[in-house]
Amino acid sequence: MSRQLETLSDFYRDRSSIQFPFSTADIETGKSHFNVNIRKYCNFKTPYNRRDFYKITLILGVGEINYGGNTILIDRPALLIPCPAVPYSWVSMSDEQDGYYCLFNQEFFNEHYQFDIFKRSPLFKAWSEPVIFLDEQQLTLIKVYFEQMLALAQGEYPYKYEAVRNLLCLLMHTILVEHPADTLTPNDLPASSRLLKNFDELLHQQFPLDSPENPLTMKSAADFAKVLNVHVNHLNAVIKGATGHTTTNIIKSRIVEEAKTLLLNTQWDISEVGYCLGFDEPAHFNNFFKKLTQTTPLQYRQAGRNGHI
Repeated sequence: MSRQLETLSDFYRDRSSIQFPFSTADIETGKSHFNVNIRKYCNFKTPYNRRDFYKITLILGVGEINYGGNTILIDRPALLIPCPAVPYSWVSMSDEQDGYYCLFNQEFFNEHYQFDIFKRSPLFKAWSEPVIFLDEQQLTLIKVYFEQMLALAQGEYPYKYEAVRNLLCLLMHTILVEHPADTLTPNDLPASSRLLKNFDELLHQQFPLDSPENPLTMKSAADFAKVLNVHVNHLNAVIKGATGHTTTNIIKSRIVEEAKTLLLNTQWDISEVGYCLGFDEPAHFNNFFKKLTQTTPLQYRQAGRNGHI
């Protein structure tokens, strides 16, 4: 039965008999998490759910993906790169299933500048293609990346978390080089997908912020609707229908993400960070940040400097 949203806790609970190389005890809110494993126990049907985490799967085996109501037959080596906000399920159609997968949460995706380019790319977007079929040369290269990630994760190298992150970046760069997911021009996309794509691009084009003298200009659903030349109610309906989240919450999440980056990586004072993000009063920024993170900007900065993030 579908939960509607599968969390990392759900994922690991349903696979309690499987050993993972990285600890699964660090998945509470606010903790960066990554894991990788072999794809060996996939002879079953998964529920049709959204996820609250990212996942890249190398599928070797026959099966069907029901992705956002559309069925995709997997009958040769493929990568599955779903948008977490789009519900999907998997049904095996052969006994032999192999491959690899890695999964990571938003915090892992947010924590390093290396991932900024992927946030602006078609990867993990609701409007992009979730399945990429591989030729023999591509399959060989991608298998190497997964094998190296798994070997590092199982080893004792003290900087293996950082090394695995670099391999994940290489994997995602390879995906973009070999199979750019935005090969469709805007006019080829359905109207709702085109609007979603344009909204996503507008949102991410605003970042990173480089100076308090150049504050954020689009901070609300109405701001984006005006630039996109659509009614705000229509924008909200399209975003909610495609992602399960409101336009406002998506904007807030991206602003909080940038706030965390600025707090940890600049010497700006708290009021400058808040002003750059569009808050004229420090108290408004403080209340906004605390509501979404359960901590104040100052406490978050201090925790980062003490190595607790």
